[in-house]
Formats: sequence, structure tokens, C-alpha cells
Amino acid sequence: MASIAAVLLVLLPLLLSAAVAGATHPDGGFGFQATLTHVDAGAGYTDAQLLSRAVRRSRSRAGALQSLATAADALTAARILVQASQGEYLMSMAIGTPPRYYSAILDTGSDLIWTQCAPCMLCVDQPTPYFDPARSSSYAKLSCSSPMCNALYYPLCYQNTCVYQYFYGDSANTAGVLANETFTFGTNGTWVTVPRIAFGCGNLNAGSLFNGSGMVGFGRGPLSLVSQLGAPRFSYCLTSFMSPVPSRLYFGAYATLNSTSTSDSGPVQSTPFIINPALPTMYYLNMTGISVGGDLLPVEPWVFAINEEDGTGGVIIDSGSTITYLAQPAYDMVHEAFVAQVGLPLANVTSPDDLNTCFKWPPPPKRMVSMPELVLHFEGADMDLPLENYMLIDGGTGNLCLAMAPSDDGSIIGSFQHANFHVLYDNENSLLSFIPAPCNLM
Repeated sequence: MASIAAVLLVLLPLLLSAAVAGATHPDGGFGFQATLTHVDAGAGYTDAQLLSRAVRRSRSRAGALQSLATAADALTAARILVQASQGEYLMSMAIGTPPRYYSAILDTGSDLIWTQCAPCMLCVDQPTPYFDPARSSSYAKLSCSSPMCNALYYPLCYQNTCVYQYFYGDSANTAGVLANETFTFGTNGTWVTVPRIAFGCGNLNAGSLFNGSGMVGFGRGPLSLVSQLGAPRFSYCLTSFMSPVPSRLYFGAYATLNSTSTSDSGPVQSTPFIINPALPTMYYLNMTGISVGGDLLPVEPWVFAINEEDGTGGVIIDSGSTITYLAQPAYDMVHEAFVAQVGLPLANVTSPDDLNTCFKWPPPPKRMVSMPELVLHFEGADMDLPLENYMLIDGGTGNLCLAMAPSDDGSIIGSFQHANFHVLYDNENSLLSFIPAPCNLM
């Protein structure tokens, strides 16, 4: 770690010397719409490969997120955050003046906005050229005394310039200068240009950006895009990770569920966010139970609760995890209920990339099989999942699998479970609202 810091300080003089309109909703108010593309879209993967890759990313992310609460210090937390930043959806945006367009991984589990910058001493592959701050008239480095610099997990200072570094293992994952820049967001008709957005201009980077060129944090902390834009509402409607159809993101005044509600979708349901003091940037929910086939499982309340002593446990809703992870006691009960109610023989699980609860498929001839309904219960709201949001065919084995996995610590509600729901994050009122929606048609 000391050697990495030394390398960073040696390179800083080179890095620093090289770095030299709003959309209004028809009803009034700031906002924009954006398109979200899955990280594996257009790569030619089979369904089996898509599933294997999604499960692998989800396992890695779940382990990292669950380690955050017990991080011993800010540096450890920063290291884990970078490891956790393996999202599923890319958001299109532009940076600088004139604007240069690129895609970044949308992450509701972190705050920092960053991209790779030239001159790049150590960078990873990305589909667009590195951002060159010397070619932007709106780029401005932030001082060490700036509020945004102090909001970093582990800020450094060099010649009164704020420097950030997030470590991953024994090497720097992303390190560089914290700066202000003009960003452009939206799609045709709702482009919005916002000056003085704090972001990380990374010159030392390692790892993988999964077809993106950076990260954009949508968490609850001061460095996130949500906090910096001062529009505390956003919503998304995610298509399945196996669908070629893009997903949609709505921000500010455009983030509303009013036009989504139909006679078939039922009423909008809302549940409050809860705060985990150990991880205040995460979106925690008060999960109260799970029903399988109409039967409420006897899960003890502590299984879904945040541990007040160390901040472990709890339930997070997370766009960056594909499948849902349930704390082991809850998962065991769900597994047993499905085994009892489905009535098919269990398949052997041989690969760590396989899901754990899988049934041999197809069923014997003339054998009628009905899948039990699955409902996730939250304080004041019930998420009644359609069958395609919790059962899938594993293209590699042909087995019928439950799209959930066990967790050694807390629980994470993944994007597969809330695909084809329009989900609204209302930070002003500290509420998560949702309603079923045809996301492929929005």
C-alpha cells in the first residue's frame, strides 16, 4: 500500500500539470430521461452465458457490499467500494466543454462519479477515448479544503489539489484528481447540461468497467449525482438482463409513477427507507417477511434487521446486483417451501456460477407442475413477483431455477426481481415506491 501511495505522489506532478442548460419538464421543474443499456448487451452471449456472468458478478458484489459495514477504517471501506462497483446497467452521458459522450455504470450502492482521464499512466480497456481535461474549457481542479474533497472516504492533498484514491487488493483501482466539470445528461428532447459537478478524473486505474468508461454513483451521500443535482427523485424501469430492449431512467421532475398506473397494474405501493449509520449511502428497506404459495414463512424479524452494534445485516435494494441474496435462515425456508410445493426432483449443483435451488426440467410426460407464488413483504408494501421475476431456465443445464441465492450476512434485492416494475426512489420523503409496468414499452 505504501509503495502505491509513493508511485501516486511521484506521478502527481505530471498528472496535475496536464490537467488544465437545463431541461424543464412540461409541468415545470428540472429533470431528464435517459436510456440504460445492460453491460452485456450486444456482446453475442448465449442465455446460458448471460446467466453465468450475471450470477458471477452478483456473487462478487454481494460479498463486497456485505463487508462494507465492518470495514475497520475509511481506506478499507474505499477498497471494498471499488470491488463492489460491478454494476449491471450503463448510463449514457457527456463530460466537458465541448461535450464528449460516453457510458458509465449506474450504481445505487455508491456515490463517486469518475471516469478514466488522459494522460493515463495505468488504465483499463474502455469503448471510448479517455477524457482529456486539457481539451475542456470547463474543467477545474478542486482544492483540498473543498466540501466535496472532505466528503471522500480517503482524501489526499498535493499542492492544494484534492486527490482521491480507492485501493483494490494491493494495487490502485482508481486514483487521480477530484475536479469540477460540466456534465450533459438525457436523451433527445430532454438533454440537460449542468456545470460544476464534482467527479474523479482517474489516471491510475485497474480492474474492469464492463463495457463502460466510468462509474456514476446514485447513492445517498454528498458526492452522488442525486445529491449534487439537488433533485432528490429518480426512477427506473428495468427490462430483463436477457432482453435486448434498453431500460429507462427518469430523473427529477420526470421521476413519477402517475402515468404508469393502470387498471391491470394495481395501486402504487410505497415503503420507507431506513438508515444504517454504518452505511448511510445505501438504500435499506424494512423487510417484514416472505410468502411462498400463499403461506407466510416463519422468518424471525432479526434475520432481516440491521445489527445495531456493527451495522451488518439488513436488506438493501440494489440495481447493481442481478439476483436476490437472502440471509441464510430466510433462504433455507424459501428453498424448503419451493422443494415441498414444486414437487420435482432437485438438480445437482456443481458450479459456483450455478444457482442453488434448481429442479430437473422438463417434467415427466403428463406431469402437471404449478409454481408457487412468491411475495416479498416490506413495511407498508407487498412486492408480488410475476413468475418470470423469480424462476428461469438455466440455458446451460436446462434446469428450472429459483433466481435467488443464500447470503452469509444481509439480504440484497436484485434487479432481476424488480425488472418490469417502475421503481421510484424519493429521497426527499425517504420512500421507495413501485408498480408493475411493461418496461420494454416505456
